[in-house]
Amino acid sequence: MIYIYRIYQYLIMVPIIVVSTIITALVTIIGSLLGGGKTWGYYPEIIWSRIFCILAFVKVKVAGRENIDPATSYVFVCNHQSAYDIFAIYGYLGHNFRWMMKASLRKIPFVGFACECSKQIYVDKSSPAALRRTMKRAEMQLRDGMSLVVFPEGARTPDGRMHRFRRGAFVLADEFHLPVVPVTIDGAFSVMPRTARLPLPGTIRITIHKPIMPPRGNQPYDMNKFMERSASDIAASLPPSAR
Repeated sequence: MIYIYRIYQYLIMVPIIVVSTIITALVTIIGSLLGGGKTWGYYPEIIWSRIFCILAFVKVKVAGRENIDPATSYVFVCNHQSAYDIFAIYGYLGHNFRWMMKASLRKIPFVGFACECSKQIYVDKSSPAALRRTMKRAEMQLRDGMSLVVFPEGARTPDGRMHRFRRGAFVLADEFHLPVVPVTIDGAFSVMPRTARLPLPGTIRITIHKPIMPPRGNQPYDMNKFMERSASDIAASLPPSAR
């Protein structure tokens, strides 16, 4: 059966995905350049992401949407199991957002320029000045309900387990006084582990946890507490083998 599935992927799925990716990138670029970045940097990508999931026979189930408000800006922090995390979150989170991305991704043909036009946030750590520019771009985006999605592990898990979080997302949440929303992604590693070139059918479960609110008034921001609470909430919705 797997051989039939692979033949289907190479002859049908992959060509459709390539064409849809180019079309989505072009639509995003044109729409964003015409001044509609908030719309064209999000809604075409929902369709694109769902095409990826539907063609691969990947179901995405979401719990906890009632925990977030479409009019509120958040920093969403997610565990990173697979390349399919991107399609699951883009297609099914249900909240307008921008990605925090590695600067190297700008080099991807069509997609890199589309991300730049739609104001995705490329992280440049080449110098303190470059990092300040990254923070400034983030500040300009995170308003009026626009949120940010970050994978604080920094890279896809190599073994299916959740790994140590980095501080970047929590520094942004502190800087802009935004709530942090932990998001658990479960099942994506089985769909497409880091070493795989093509996905397998499966089910990805997204659990949106309650926001962790920033401290009120002049109370200090406890970075370690926020990181530990976020990791704990995400792990609680994972099977023991993925924690």
